[in-house]
Formats: sequence, C-alpha cells, structure tokens
Amino acid sequence: MKESSKYLEKLVKEFSRLPGVGPKSANRLAFHILKRPLSEVENFSRALLEIKENITTCQVCNGISDNEICSICSDASRNKEIICVVEEAKDIITLNNTGEFKGLFHVLAGVISPLDGIGPEDLNISSLLNRVKDGLVKEVILALNPSIEGEATVLYLAKILGPFNLKVTKLAYGLPMGSDLDYADSATLIQSLQGRREI
Repeated sequence: MKESSKYLEKLVKEFSRLPGVGPKSANRLAFHILKRPLSEVENFSRALLEIKENITTCQVCNGISDNEICSICSDASRNKEIICVVEEAKDIITLNNTGEFKGLFHVLAGVISPLDGIGPEDLNISSLLNRVKDGLVKEVILALNPSIEGEATVLYLAKILGPFNLKVTKLAYGLPMGSDLDYADSATLIQSLQGRREI
C-alpha cells in the first residue's frame, strides 16, 4: 500500500529492512519519528552515522570496539586464562551482562555451515589458535548457539583445540527457568540431562 507521502514511504521502507520489523511496525516507527522534535531526530540520525563511522573490530577478540583493542580485552582485571568463544559480537554483550563471566571473549563471526558455503577457513579460527598457543589460556568455553551448525562447529573446535594443553568446555543447554517439562522438546531435555551437575 502506498503511503500518502513519498518521504514517509521511503522511511517506512528503510525501517522494514530491519530484522523483526514488519510493515505495521515500520509504519508505527515512521510516525513516531514524524512526531518527535527535529533535535531528537537529528540526534538519532547522528547516532546511526557515528556507529557506522566509528565502530571498528577489536584486533584481539574480533568484537566491536571504539578503539583497536576493546574495553574487555584491555581490562587488566579480566581473567586472561579463560576465553569464551561466541558466534557473533552481540553474544559478548549477552554473556557479559550476566555478570557471571569474568574472562575474555573470541568472536568466530559465524559457524560452519556447508549448505551456506561457510567452512572453517571462513571463520576467525586461526586467530583463536594464535591466542591459545602460548599456553597462558587454561580453558576455552564454546558458547555457540544450540543449532546443528553450532554443534558441528563445537565438535570441530574441540578437535583442533585438543592438542593444546587446555580444558575445552561448552555451555550446558537446558530448560529455561520457570518452564514445564511437558513443554520441552526432546533435544532440550537431552541437553538438560547431559549438562546436569552435582548439587
């Protein structure tokens, strides 16, 4: 459906490109922008430009950063003996916000997916091996999403990290808090059983 203004139509189209934003949500966002003061819209558009112009990739972990080395990698209080391997930079924020993990991170920038033409050579695996080869790292946690591709990548990484003198672990995927067993699928229940620990 055509909008009443070509400018509004253009903005709705741009919002529709965002993940999880359908036509109705895009419309709502466009009208929200239309109602806001010009100064707020200028700040918003400036923030969008600044993130594209100034955000870079950390030379150590491959996460996002304002500088060559991100704030986590340059934080002297972090435990340098543990590296948590994640698929994407956004996963660092999720895990770091728990306050539970105090080590370092490493971003693979994807997972092995032959159907999509993504092999080990397309991921940041060689830089991970460079980080562990000096023997200072004692544990690598594989915190990849519980998908077929994620599991295949976990198995591959566990194999190539095997020769190094370190502990390789993965997250125990299981039942979310407050869920009922009868609503859980069998794969989740299996992971829950396999990831059980003594209490």
